[in-house]
Amino acid sequence: MKIEPIAYFHSPFTSKFGVPRQSGIVEELKGTVVFTKEYSHAEALRGLETYDYLWLIWGFSENVDAEKHATVRPPLLGGNERIGVWATRSPFRPNNLGLSSVRILAIHPEVPSIEVAGADLMDGTPIYDVKPYLPYVDSHPEARGGFTDDHQWQYLQVEIPEILRPHYTAEQWKVIEKILSLDPRPHYHDDPAREYVMPFEGKEIHFVVAHGVLTIDKILQ
Repeated sequence: MKIEPIAYFHSPFTSKFGVPRQSGIVEELKGTVVFTKEYSHAEALRGLETYDYLWLIWGFSENVDAEKHATVRPPLLGGNERIGVWATRSPFRPNNLGLSSVRILAIHPEVPSIEVAGADLMDGTPIYDVKPYLPYVDSHPEARGGFTDDHQWQYLQVEIPEILRPHYTAEQWKVIEKILSLDPRPHYHDDPAREYVMPFEGKEIHFVVAHGVLTIDKILQ
Protein backbone atom coordinates (compact mmCIF):
# COMPACT_ATOMS: atom_id res chain seq x y z
CA MET A 1 0.00 0.00 0.00
CA LYS A 2 1.30 3.41 -0.95
CA ILE A 3 0.17 6.42 1.04
CA GLU A 4 0.75 10.08 0.26
CA PRO A 5 0.27 13.19 2.41
CA ILE A 6 -3.14 14.83 2.16
CA ALA A 7 -1.91 17.83 4.16
CA TYR A 8 1.05 19.31 6.02
CA PHE A 9 1.18 20.69 9.53
CA HIS A 10 2.22 24.26 10.33
CA SER A 11 3.70 24.64 13.82
CA PRO A 12 5.85 27.10 15.82
CA PHE A 13 8.45 24.31 16.08
CA THR A 14 10.95 24.04 13.23
CA SER A 15 12.81 21.14 14.90
CA LYS A 16 11.89 18.15 17.05
CA PHE A 17 13.49 19.64 20.14
CA GLY A 18 10.81 21.02 22.44
CA VAL A 19 7.83 19.44 20.70
CA PRO A 20 5.52 18.00 23.41
CA ARG A 21 5.97 14.25 23.81
CA GLN A 22 2.21 13.62 23.69
CA SER A 23 -0.71 15.36 22.06
CA GLY A 24 -2.93 17.30 24.46
CA ILE A 25 -0.22 17.73 27.09
CA VAL A 26 0.16 21.40 26.08
CA GLU A 27 -3.42 22.30 25.21
CA GLU A 28 -2.57 25.93 24.43
CA LEU A 29 -0.13 25.06 21.63
CA LYS A 30 -1.71 25.98 18.28
CA GLY A 31 -1.03 24.71 14.79
CA THR A 32 -2.72 24.36 11.41
CA VAL A 33 -3.47 21.44 9.11
CA VAL A 34 -3.13 22.79 5.55
CA PHE A 35 -4.35 20.49 2.78
CA THR A 36 -2.32 19.88 -0.36
CA LYS A 37 -3.52 21.14 -3.74
CA GLU A 38 -4.71 17.67 -4.71
CA TYR A 39 -6.96 17.49 -1.65
CA SER A 40 -8.02 21.15 -1.49
CA HIS A 41 -11.73 20.38 -1.59
CA ALA A 42 -13.81 22.59 0.70
CA GLU A 43 -16.69 20.12 0.53
CA ALA A 44 -14.49 17.46 2.16
CA LEU A 45 -14.66 19.54 5.37
CA ARG A 46 -18.46 19.63 5.38
CA GLY A 47 -19.84 18.47 8.76
CA LEU A 48 -16.51 18.77 10.56
CA GLU A 49 -17.82 21.80 12.46
CA THR A 50 -20.03 19.46 14.51
CA TYR A 51 -16.98 17.82 16.16
CA ASP A 52 -14.66 19.11 18.88
CA TYR A 53 -11.63 16.86 18.37
CA LEU A 54 -9.77 15.15 15.53
CA TRP A 55 -7.43 12.22 15.12
CA LEU A 56 -4.41 13.06 12.98
CA ILE A 57 -2.52 10.20 11.33
CA TRP A 58 0.88 11.53 10.37
CA GLY A 59 4.48 10.64 9.61
CA PHE A 60 7.63 10.84 11.73
CA SER A 61 9.37 12.46 8.78
CA GLU A 62 12.61 13.13 10.71
CA ASN A 63 13.01 9.46 11.67
CA VAL A 64 12.61 7.79 8.29
CA ASP A 65 16.22 6.63 8.09
CA ALA A 66 16.73 6.14 11.83
CA GLU A 67 17.61 2.65 13.05
CA LYS A 68 14.63 0.80 14.54
CA HIS A 69 14.75 -1.67 17.45
CA ALA A 70 12.34 -4.07 19.15
CA THR A 71 12.79 -2.17 22.42
CA VAL A 72 13.04 1.54 23.17
CA ARG A 73 13.82 3.79 26.16
CA PRO A 74 10.79 5.95 27.05
CA PRO A 75 11.68 9.39 28.47
CA LEU A 76 9.09 8.94 31.22
CA LEU A 77 11.16 6.02 32.54
CA GLY A 78 14.26 8.20 32.68
CA GLY A 79 15.62 7.16 29.30
CA ASN A 80 17.51 4.22 30.81
CA GLU A 81 14.93 1.42 31.04
CA ARG A 82 14.02 -0.52 27.91
CA ILE A 83 10.49 -1.63 27.01
CA GLY A 84 8.91 -3.17 23.91
CA VAL A 85 8.25 -0.67 21.13
CA TRP A 86 4.60 -1.80 20.81
CA ALA A 87 4.06 -0.88 24.48
CA THR A 88 5.14 2.72 23.84
CA ARG A 89 4.46 5.68 21.59
CA SER A 90 8.07 5.96 20.57
CA PRO A 91 8.68 7.82 17.28
CA PHE A 92 11.15 5.11 16.23
CA ARG A 93 8.64 2.73 14.63
CA PRO A 94 8.92 0.51 11.54
CA ASN A 95 6.36 2.48 9.50
CA ASN A 96 7.10 5.90 11.05
CA LEU A 97 3.40 6.61 11.68
CA GLY A 98 2.11 8.82 14.48
CA LEU A 99 -1.39 9.27 15.93
CA SER A 100 -2.50 12.43 17.73
CA SER A 101 -5.75 13.71 19.18
CA VAL A 102 -6.16 17.48 18.74
CA ARG A 103 -8.87 20.03 19.52
CA ILE A 104 -10.51 21.87 16.63
CA LEU A 105 -10.23 25.65 16.98
CA ALA A 106 -11.42 26.81 13.57
CA ILE A 107 -12.19 25.45 10.12
CA HIS A 108 -11.26 27.49 7.04
CA PRO A 109 -12.92 25.98 3.93
CA GLU A 110 -11.55 28.77 1.72
CA VAL A 111 -7.91 27.68 2.21
CA PRO A 112 -8.79 24.86 3.08
CA SER A 113 -7.25 24.26 6.49
CA ILE A 114 -8.05 23.33 10.08
CA GLU A 115 -6.68 25.27 13.03
CA VAL A 116 -6.09 22.98 16.02
CA ALA A 117 -4.68 22.99 19.54
CA GLY A 118 -2.67 20.47 21.53
CA ALA A 119 -0.70 18.90 18.68
CA ASP A 120 2.71 17.25 19.15
CA LEU A 121 3.92 17.79 15.57
CA MET A 122 6.77 19.89 14.22
CA ASP A 123 6.43 22.27 11.30
CA GLY A 124 6.19 20.55 7.92
CA THR A 125 4.99 17.19 9.27
CA PRO A 126 3.08 15.22 6.61
CA ILE A 127 -0.54 14.35 7.47
CA TYR A 128 -1.86 11.13 5.94
CA ASP A 129 -5.42 11.18 7.24
CA VAL A 130 -7.84 13.15 9.38
CA LYS A 131 -10.67 11.46 11.29
CA PRO A 132 -13.21 12.79 13.80
CA TYR A 133 -12.79 11.88 17.47
CA LEU A 134 -15.89 10.01 18.71
CA PRO A 135 -16.28 10.13 22.51
CA TYR A 136 -18.63 7.13 22.69
CA VAL A 137 -16.03 4.77 21.24
CA ASP A 138 -12.70 6.62 21.55
CA SER A 139 -12.88 7.53 25.25
CA HIS A 140 -12.03 4.87 27.86
CA PRO A 141 -11.43 6.76 31.14
CA GLU A 142 -11.13 3.56 33.22
CA ALA A 143 -8.52 1.92 30.96
CA ARG A 144 -5.06 1.04 32.28
CA GLY A 145 -2.17 3.13 30.99
CA GLY A 146 0.80 0.78 31.43
CA PHE A 147 3.95 2.34 32.87
CA THR A 148 2.38 5.81 32.60
CA ASP A 149 0.08 4.92 35.52
CA ASP A 150 3.03 4.65 37.89
CA HIS A 151 5.34 7.36 36.56
CA GLN A 152 4.55 11.06 36.48
CA TRP A 153 6.37 13.85 34.69
CA GLN A 154 8.76 15.77 36.91
CA TYR A 155 8.05 19.41 36.13
CA LEU A 156 10.79 22.05 36.11
CA GLN A 157 10.52 25.52 37.54
CA VAL A 158 10.95 28.01 34.68
CA GLU A 159 12.69 31.34 35.24
CA ILE A 160 12.18 34.04 32.59
CA PRO A 161 14.13 37.31 32.98
CA GLU A 162 11.84 40.31 32.54
CA ILE A 163 14.21 41.81 30.00
CA LEU A 164 13.38 38.93 27.64
CA ARG A 165 9.58 39.22 27.91
CA PRO A 166 9.18 41.59 24.90
CA HIS A 167 10.35 38.83 22.53
CA TYR A 168 6.98 37.08 22.73
CA THR A 169 3.36 37.88 23.53
CA ALA A 170 1.83 36.92 26.87
CA GLU A 171 -0.07 34.12 25.12
CA GLN A 172 3.11 32.77 23.53
CA TRP A 173 4.97 32.90 26.85
CA LYS A 174 2.21 30.83 28.44
CA VAL A 175 2.80 28.11 25.86
CA ILE A 176 6.60 28.36 26.08
CA GLU A 177 6.65 28.16 29.87
CA LYS A 178 4.46 25.05 29.88
CA ILE A 179 6.59 23.36 27.22
CA LEU A 180 9.83 24.10 29.05
CA SER A 181 8.40 22.98 32.40
CA LEU A 182 7.99 19.51 30.85
CA ASP A 183 11.79 19.38 30.38
CA PRO A 184 12.50 18.98 26.63
CA ARG A 185 16.04 17.68 27.26
CA PRO A 186 16.95 14.04 26.65
CA HIS A 187 16.33 12.44 30.03
CA TYR A 188 19.85 11.06 30.33
CA HIS A 189 21.23 14.62 30.23
CA ASP A 190 22.00 16.28 33.55
CA ASP A 191 24.73 18.83 32.97
CA PRO A 192 24.02 22.21 34.62
CA ALA A 193 26.69 23.87 32.47
CA ARG A 194 25.20 22.75 29.18
CA GLU A 195 23.18 25.28 27.20
CA TYR A 196 20.19 24.07 25.18
CA VAL A 197 18.49 25.80 22.27
CA MET A 198 14.78 25.49 21.44
CA PRO A 199 13.59 27.09 18.18
CA PHE A 200 10.13 28.62 18.55
CA GLU A 201 8.26 31.02 16.24
CA GLY A 202 11.38 31.92 14.26
CA LYS A 203 13.57 32.63 17.28
CA GLU A 204 15.99 30.59 19.40
CA ILE A 205 15.38 30.23 23.13
CA HIS A 206 18.62 29.46 24.99
CA PHE A 207 18.42 27.94 28.46
CA VAL A 208 20.23 25.95 31.13
CA VAL A 209 18.88 23.58 33.79
CA ALA A 210 20.24 23.11 37.31
CA HIS A 211 18.65 21.62 40.44
CA GLY A 212 15.16 21.45 38.95
CA VAL A 213 15.19 25.06 37.71
CA LEU A 214 15.26 25.95 34.01
CA THR A 215 16.59 29.46 33.35
CA ILE A 216 16.30 31.21 30.00
CA ASP A 217 19.47 33.22 29.48
CA LYS A 218 18.93 34.69 26.00
CA ILE A 219 16.73 34.74 22.94
CA LEU A 220 18.21 35.14 19.47
CA GLN A 221 16.55 35.96 16.18
